[in-house]
Amino acid sequence: MKRSLIVGLLALTSWFNLSPILAEESDARQLGMVTGSKTGTYIQFGNDIAGIAKSVGLDILVKDSQGSIDNIKRINSKENATFGIVQSDVLGFLSRSENPEMRQVASRLRLIFPFYNEEVHLFANKSIQSVNDLSGKRVVVGEQGSGTWLTATNLLQLTGAKPAELLNLPPLQGVTAVLKNEADAMFYVAGKPVSLFTKVGNLITKPEFASMLSNVHFVPLDDPRLLKEYQPAKIGQADYEWLPGEVATIAVKAVLMSFDFSGKQNPYFVRRCQQLATLGQAIRSNISQLRQTGHPKWKEVNLDDKVGVWQLDGCSRSAKGGGKEVDLTRQLEKMLLNFHRWPRPETPAA
Repeated sequence: MKRSLIVGLLALTSWFNLSPILAEESDARQLGMVTGSKTGTYIQFGNDIAGIAKSVGLDILVKDSQGSIDNIKRINSKENATFGIVQSDVLGFLSRSENPEMRQVASRLRLIFPFYNEEVHLFANKSIQSVNDLSGKRVVVGEQGSGTWLTATNLLQLTGAKPAELLNLPPLQGVTAVLKNEADAMFYVAGKPVSLFTKVGNLITKPEFASMLSNVHFVPLDDPRLLKEYQPAKIGQADYEWLPGEVATIAVKAVLMSFDFSGKQNPYFVRRCQQLATLGQAIRSNISQLRQTGHPKWKEVNLDDKVGVWQLDGCSRSAKGGGKEVDLTRQLEKMLLNFHRWPRPETPAA
């Protein structure tokens, strides 16, 4: 298992060597926003944000992507990718890396706003009663680089569980593998109810498949170690009718994040920080409209939720009070960092 994780992690390290400071200056007026797949929720949130940003004079270019890891890569490159949406556990994933460049990237990331929960589903045969039981087993962790793969890797590291084999299968093949006993468990991260798991209940209508359903369940994820980076959540009959009762799990939160542009006073960083301040105020001022006319998941958004180990972004939060109010902390830091020689008071003539 360790070798499989190392191979996956090494594949990600080569691109963690750039900084947004190298982004093309000609792109500075437009803000690139990296999201997710062309049919997913992230890109729909991006389009909603671009709409309200336009009303305050911001030009946002919404870009599709391959997910959280891809978004971090692009934000730390020459591409115009100022901010984006990622799974909240990407920060812990990078922070625990043995690669110093990845840890440095993690230290530069900031939370603009939390969005909505995506529940972690650990679907397994009934011999698996806790995440610790995954040691020595065959576990589907999703396709390499996917959000599910990221979360599964993170959870295994946090708990110390050591599967004998990690299987990089997409969701449908993962569920099938568990049902056929070709895998012992699978991770899948998605907002409940997940259509794929809803349809698992249909197996009871076919005698040849009914025994498969009786041998699987969702494994409770209630280990206190997980709650440092994840939100507590529940899965129950309201989500999947075939469940006999409620199951404790955890949720990863989709978050809007950016590089920390508040730390330097060069023109590029100052402009980006001002743009994020305007964006933060626009989202906060228009949250009611977004809940009414945007993607249905906006109804679940609480802009003031705490999210694990994330540091708040100073730029986008600087206009929280409204209008053009400037963040006092940034003003003070700027004054204290800039050397200024005060004139000596004149001595009155004798």
